[in-house]
Amino acid sequence: MFDVAVFGSLFLTLFVIMDPPGITPIFLALTAGRPAKVQRKMALQAVAVAFGVIAVFGVLGQQILDYLHVSVPALMIAGGLLLLLIALDLLTGKTDEPTQTKDVNVALVPLGMPLLAGPGAIVSVILAVQHADGVGGQLSVWSAIVAMHVVLWLAMRYSLLIIRVIKDGGVVLVTRLAGMMLSAIAVQQIINGVTQVIQNS
Repeated sequence: MFDVAVFGSLFLTLFVIMDPPGITPIFLALTAGRPAKVQRKMALQAVAVAFGVIAVFGVLGQQILDYLHVSVPALMIAGGLLLLLIALDLLTGKTDEPTQTKDVNVALVPLGMPLLAGPGAIVSVILAVQHADGVGGQLSVWSAIVAMHVVLWLAMRYSLLIIRVIKDGGVVLVTRLAGMMLSAIAVQQIINGVTQVIQNS
């Protein structure tokens, strides 16, 4: 049977971790200047990448980490460092990439991973899949994962309307604010990873 409690618990957990409202200004900053059609495509690409990564870790996550001898804290620190580098680029305005890879790279990194499919979301999904009982439990877990990604896509897809209102000056401001938010998220993630390393040693 479908377990509403499991669905609700994982959905709320992922909502807090993946933070659709918080990802909106970062998405707007990273996709600024692209045609609306490209931006919509990038929103779908980012969500598809995030879902793919989380699905793989949901099915094979613990085995992958064990095989590579990678701990969860190490995963958190690595993700935090990557986010910090991207945040510094946003803060300094150095967001340009080679034309031929520009659209793809932004959708895959950092939007798809590690912003959406970050260590927190990956670990939560691994634990939820491991603790799910029977077919009903697994169905509840995977339904929550799919529902969360639909919400993420809707948040990014319709946030593009904001760009029409704030114009170029507003986009610059959003970019700087997104850089500040992203740097704070990155530093907190690194701190959490280092804290867990110290506690486990």
